[in-house]
Amino acid sequence: MEFDPVTLARIQFAFTVSFHIIFPAFTIGLSAYIAVLLLMWMRTGQEKYHRLARFWTKIFAISFAMGVVSGIVLSYQFGTNWSRFSEFSGNVIGPIIGYEVLTAFYLEATFLGILLFGWNRLPPWLITLASVLVALGTATSAFWILSANSWMQTPAGHEVRDGIAYPVDWLRVIFNPSFPYRFAHMLNAAYLTTAAVVLAVGARYLLAGRHGEESRTMLRMAVGMIAVSAPLQLVIGDLHGLNTLEHQPVKVAAMEGHWSGEEPGHLVLFGLPDEEERTNHFEIAIPHLGSLILTHDWDGTYPGMADFPEDEWPPVVNVFFTFRLMVGIGLLLIATGFWGLYLWWRGRLFDNSLFLRTASYMWPLGFVAIVAGWFVTEQGRQPWLVHGLMRTVDGVSPVPGASVASTLALFVFIYGVVFTMGIFYINRLINRGPMGEAIEAAAGLPNRPMSAAEEAAREATGREPGEGPGRPLTAPKG
Repeated sequence: MEFDPVTLARIQFAFTVSFHIIFPAFTIGLSAYIAVLLLMWMRTGQEKYHRLARFWTKIFAISFAMGVVSGIVLSYQFGTNWSRFSEFSGNVIGPIIGYEVLTAFYLEATFLGILLFGWNRLPPWLITLASVLVALGTATSAFWILSANSWMQTPAGHEVRDGIAYPVDWLRVIFNPSFPYRFAHMLNAAYLTTAAVVLAVGARYLLAGRHGEESRTMLRMAVGMIAVSAPLQLVIGDLHGLNTLEHQPVKVAAMEGHWSGEEPGHLVLFGLPDEEERTNHFEIAIPHLGSLILTHDWDGTYPGMADFPEDEWPPVVNVFFTFRLMVGIGLLLIATGFWGLYLWWRGRLFDNSLFLRTASYMWPLGFVAIVAGWFVTEQGRQPWLVHGLMRTVDGVSPVPGASVASTLALFVFIYGVVFTMGIFYINRLINRGPMGEAIEAAAGLPNRPMSAAEEAAREATGREPGEGPGRPLTAPKG
């Protein structure tokens, strides 16, 4: 059996990075959410924010661990499957990845330890500070990773000598032309993804009649975040698209299903791209709207697929459909945010069963959109590994295809086991819910789920089990 090492190496990296990316994206947003909860706890003294922060910190820890485990493999693949790429770009990519470890990973890991084990040992202000620094660390990690990947999309600040890229201007390397747009787009996507998860969890608790106070808090915060970040993502995405049109026009042509640069671009809602006939079958489109969006001119033109050599075409069908999947999910989240705001304004946010049931199933949407967007970005860059400098076929290691196939099968098995165990435990924590473990630990109560009677009493009195009327358990002021 013949194994193509290039195809298999691409599949292996695509599989591992698609698995990996969902965890950093979630932890970026979740760490920020935990920090906000603890800041609210410090400011108001309301124990519900403390309970929620402890609850989500456990889920963050599992997601962080799974992200670390799945990400380690990626760095090794640069040496095993992509050694020629590493030789060409190592002087640029290597230091950036090193900066990510030194400035972000150590920051996250150090203060996550405080956040996990310091609840009953350290003062609240230090726990809150640790959460803010963890959130800063996750965002910093995204900064460096997006900088490295953006350099592969729009390389700048380098020179090539004897087939090897050398940095000559680190500011231009780091802040390359596409980086600001891609960093903002990814960071906002992470916050939006976490908001969708928090919304779904809060909605499920309300539907089940559990954790009423915490559920309402989660729903309000999630709806507010989605109502702001989802429309913002549309604006950032538009700016990102204009930047991509300037630097990678063939990618935009594939995204839009645009074939002839001599004609105004239609906004293709649906179609089946045909690369051989250079057309879209069964096309449903809005005439000229594509030109208006991309050129701000009703009759404006921009390059189509036919304006580029076929050996520089990305896989049009894949890019075309994953782009529509990403945009479709974004529009759905915008509608959800506005729907939630309307119900909140009408005082029906917590008792509209249709909204709650819809929201309870929305937790995977952000993850799907992120993976779809990553496919648009990476497949849309093909056939280039570093755009305009190195083709993908020139970056692979001289290893037999059978070796890559065997490690791919092993990764699929191991990742499947790790993913299943991680999701099982996260789901178990969610089923358990925010039960006031911090209060129980401080009061010396057993760490166990509250009974229905205890939870009903908490809802009626506003006190935790074991909390007397003269002993309020709130965050110390100052």
